[in-house]
Amino acid sequence: MVDALVPAAFVTMAELSKIGADNDLSLTLLRVIGILSDRRPRMAALADHLGLKKSTMTGLIDRAEIRGLVARAPSAEDDRAVEVFLTSQGAELFERLRARLQEALAPRIDRLDASDQQRLQELLRRMFDSPER
Repeated sequence: MVDALVPAAFVTMAELSKIGADNDLSLTLLRVIGILSDRRPRMAALADHLGLKKSTMTGLIDRAEIRGLVARAPSAEDDRAVEVFLTSQGAELFERLRARLQEALAPRIDRLDASDQQRLQELLRRMFDSPER
């Protein structure tokens, strides 16, 4: 299983690296944009998820905020906590990046028929989706 997953990860990461470089985005910021595409986590939770120190996370979000990609707001549940989310510009960027990745991986994905693609997607989700999603 590992012998199949590792090359898949390498190919995917290589494409993400190219896309990130073309858009002046680090892989970490690409991950942040992907995470924020469907949720609005607290800064501390985002830092924990990425394995970053809070100060590193703050600097990363500061830079993304200056670029207009993300914004912060106090948590509705806890005034001491800060949530981070994509701006409309960040959401548009996410969609463009996602389309580019889809295009880059299409030659490999298209080797599978529609039912195999669906099955692979289901299996990968079962393997990698976290329970809180």
